[in-house]
Amino acid sequence: MIKKFDSNKARLKRHRRVRAKISGTSERPRLNVFRSTKHIYAQLIDDVNGVTLASASSMDKGFEGNGGNVEGARKVGEMIAKNAADKGISEVVFDRGGYLYHGRVKELAEGARENGLKF
Repeated sequence: MIKKFDSNKARLKRHRRVRAKISGTSERPRLNVFRSTKHIYAQLIDDVNGVTLASASSMDKGFEGNGGNVEGARKVGEMIAKNAADKGISEVVFDRGGYLYHGRVKELAEGARENGLKF
């Protein structure tokens, strides 16, 4: 029997490897990215206290566009940067969630950087 490659299993393995090295604090939270086929989500997480400080996604009410493409991902990056600024957060640790730093993940990061987040 031939084993079929499970890309999500491989992504989770990469994510665990990355998460072993990075952690978010209240001063410098972790910017976590999750992408599905139709939407993209971003959260600022304080791992010390185990709380989500801010979030943005392509499913939010104020979002206009498509979360399944790079333009939508950039808008979500801009939204998470604005939400972070409202909470007084300017520096974050980027957690790509096991995804390659390419396409929608890269656009979200660049959108957040252009709107004031440092990482």
